[in-house]
Amino acid sequence: MNGEMLSNNQKKSDSIAPRLLADIGGTNARFALELHSQEFTAIAVLPCNAYPDLQSAIAAYLSSPEVVAVCSSAVKNAAIAIANPVDGDMVRMTNHHWTFSIEALRLAAGFDNLVVVNDFTALAMALPHLAAHERVQIGGGKPQASRAIGLIGPGTGLGVSGIIPSGAHWVPLSSEGGHVSFSPSNEIEIEILRQVWKEYPHASAERLISGMGLELMYRILVQMDEQTDVEEMSAADITRRALDGSCDICIRTVDYFCAMLGTIAGNLAVTLGATGGVYIGGGIVPRLGEFFTRSAFRQRFEAKGRFTDYLAQIPTYLITAEYPAFLGVSAILNERLSLTVHTDA
Repeated sequence: MNGEMLSNNQKKSDSIAPRLLADIGGTNARFALELHSQEFTAIAVLPCNAYPDLQSAIAAYLSSPEVVAVCSSAVKNAAIAIANPVDGDMVRMTNHHWTFSIEALRLAAGFDNLVVVNDFTALAMALPHLAAHERVQIGGGKPQASRAIGLIGPGTGLGVSGIIPSGAHWVPLSSEGGHVSFSPSNEIEIEILRQVWKEYPHASAERLISGMGLELMYRILVQMDEQTDVEEMSAADITRRALDGSCDICIRTVDYFCAMLGTIAGNLAVTLGATGGVYIGGGIVPRLGEFFTRSAFRQRFEAKGRFTDYLAQIPTYLITAEYPAFLGVSAILNERLSLTVHTDA
């Protein structure tokens, strides 16, 4: 499967518990133990900068009092989601200095099985396992069973993925869909696109629908308004001031952001035929609350001309689970261990 790598010494294990699960970002490394199916304990968030490499962070977590207290046997199976492409054995993080070989890490940690996947691949595999209280529906009808499901999530960049049913299993899609060309939907967005072209030869969806996109769009709107005394702001500040209503340009920036996200999410839905629904993850949208619910997101999601009725039936969901990546890597590890047992049998 593209976007993941399984390192396996082909030894059959009598038990798959306990398991180590991890979600590695550029700033923090989140860890948990799975002692029972989809039940996570000893959750810890460690700052990446506090450790020279991933192996050191794993060792620190596994030797912590919280883990030692609940884990009576050595951890032999592990799954890691990482905010980075995973293609082959070597992983070089683009947003942190950690570099590692998956096989060398497995050997050093003493694991029998180690799965490393892209974080959005993991998030996609979490979707069928989300409980009702871990998602909020925003428009649309009921999802169709055993149909493709889309996933999109603006954060530092714009993650795009999905899952496709295959018998009793789900197959995650490794995608770089955030780099599709941005498509404006009105005159203001056409002008925003013209301004982006002055700085970048290719205006991707990620260029505007992301944290850096919020900052770029804010700056462009300031220029379009010919304002000269407006301070530069981070994405977090733009979002905060839009939510508290203290900055008109911030409100407009986040309004356009939500609308643009609706268009690209609708594109994903028709591309995949995602009648199982489209889910929204990432670090930005969950913080918007009612602002997002009231935004033009859903109207733009459905605005596909002759296919408006088709899109109107597709539900869109906001992921509210605190640690959804753990669900995803757990599901992926389950499948890999099952394949290993069948291979060894």
